[in-house]
Amino acid sequence: MSDSQTALDFDGPVYDPALDRDRLTGQMQRIRQVLLAAAFLGDWLTLSEIHDRTGDPEASISAQIRHLRKPRFGAHRVDKRRRGKGSTGLWEYRMEEPEKTRHPIERSDQ
Repeated sequence: MSDSQTALDFDGPVYDPALDRDRLTGQMQRIRQVLLAAAFLGDWLTLSEIHDRTGDPEASISAQIRHLRKPRFGAHRVDKRRRGKGSTGLWEYRMEEPEKTRHPIERSDQ
């Protein structure tokens, strides 16, 4: 894991931090970056299209998208919609950054 990557706190019944933390952190960061870049361009991506850009397995991408929605992983808004005919079961995804908390500016003359 590079210095710019911060290890994330995953869990699960078979999760072993020594074996899984760096791999899962890298996966999540790659997927997040691809989704943000696509959103910047106004694009929606399927799991297959995300796989083509990251090399990560589609099942892992789906799991990481679910994680990205959780507060401890950033509470990102990840929208999904059907692509093409609804009966095909093909979904596409788009992510937006969570709303930044705005703090009121205190006036110095009060």
